Amino acid sequence: MPPNARSGLPRRALLKSTGMLTGTLALSSVLAGLAPARAWALDLGTFSTHQGAVILAFSRHLYPHPTLDDAVYALVVKDLDSQAATDHAVQQTVLSGVRELDQIGGGDWLKRDPALQLVDVESMQGTPFFVTLRTTTVVVLYNNDMAFAHFGYGGKEGHLGYLHKGFNDLRWLLEPPAAASGPIPPD
Repeated sequence: MPPNARSGLPRRALLKSTGMLTGTLALSSVLAGLAPARAWALDLGTFSTHQGAVILAFSRHLYPHPTLDDAVYALVVKDLDSQAATDHAVQQTVLSGVRELDQIGGGDWLKRDPALQLVDVESMQGTPFFVTLRTTTVVVLYNNDMAFAHFGYGGKEGHLGYLHKGFNDLRWLLEPPAAASGPIPPD
C-alpha cells in the first residue's frame, strides 16, 4: 500500500511533511463520542516525529491530566509547529530545548522514567524553552472544544453565564464556602 493511502495525505503534502504524530482516543474518553474516528494524526511541517513527541510529553508534565487524551495535547504541538514555521526564534528555542532534553536522557528523553522526566521539566523552569512551552500549552490546551468537552465546560451562556443554568455542575470543582461565593446578582 503506498504511504499516502495509509495516511490519507496527498503525496505532495506527505513529501513536504517533516514528521507525524498519531494516536487513538480511549474508548472511555468523552472525545471518542465527538470524533468521527478513534484514530488521529497530526502532520508536522517543522518538527520531526520525535521532536513532536517530546513536546507533547513535556506539555503533559506541565499540565498533567491523566484522563485527557493525547489528541488534545497534540494541539499544542500543532500550534508550536505552526509558530516555528514562521518564527525562527521559536523554532530555535524549541529545537534547542528538545536537544537539551535528549542529552539529559542519554539520546532519547522519551525513554527516561516519567518521574525523572518531571525532574527534568522542573529543572528547566525559567528557560526560554520552558516559558515558550508553558505559555503556549496553557492557552492551546484549555481553549478548544475537546478540552471543553473533557472538563465539562459548556461554553458561554449569555450575559449571566451559568448563573441560572447549572453554574455549579462542574463536578471536578470543589464546593466553595458560601462566604467565598460572593453576592448573587438580582435578575
